[in-house]
Amino acid sequence: MKIVAFEPIKLNSQRLPGKNKLPLAGRPLCYHLTNALLQVPEIDEVYVFCSSEEVMDYVPEGTKFLKRDSYYDGDSVKSFELIGKFIDSVDADIYVFANTTSPFLKADSISNALRHVIDGEYDSAVTVREFKTFALYQGKPLNYDINDIPKTQDIEPVYVETSGAYIFKKEIFTEHRRRLGFHPYLQIVDEIEGVDIDTKEDFDYAETLARLADREALS
Repeated sequence: MKIVAFEPIKLNSQRLPGKNKLPLAGRPLCYHLTNALLQVPEIDEVYVFCSSEEVMDYVPEGTKFLKRDSYYDGDSVKSFELIGKFIDSVDADIYVFANTTSPFLKADSISNALRHVIDGEYDSAVTVREFKTFALYQGKPLNYDINDIPKTQDIEPVYVETSGAYIFKKEIFTEHRRRLGFHPYLQIVDEIEGVDIDTKEDFDYAETLARLADREALS
């Protein structure tokens, strides 16, 4: 069984220019999750999927490079196009589609989710945050009866994808065009692992967390 992880990376981000190259805790943003993937024992190969080989200056040794057309740097390109193009180029039984904007996601979390797919109990996995709170969707209660409101401790939790990692068997995408299968494992992560950086405010928050972690390590 071959397991391949890949991270689509573009170096011309619009909302936060040069986002993937910005220094976080002494390393470029795109270094952190790539390094975590390299520490996952079940993964055979880790790729960065980028239009410029310059990206190799910012990721750890041992990472493989797959060049993509600059078309895929466009803001209108959806993740499904990127996934499909990568799968057409690199064959595997199981794929780990990861986003470098989740720098605090741990190798142990990825490994645990991956093992649930390898064992065959689940056809896919995704990193999520668990929220045990009252949630609304399109103006209507999502996880409680508005006429019979439960105690907070009894409420059904909702799970929100963090975009950190999606793990799926090849046929889930090639046959069904899905990155989540029909029986996904939910890998719950905490607030820090669940950080996803899209804006300057997100990056500032990540920097604060990194500084706090440094202080704790020194104390």
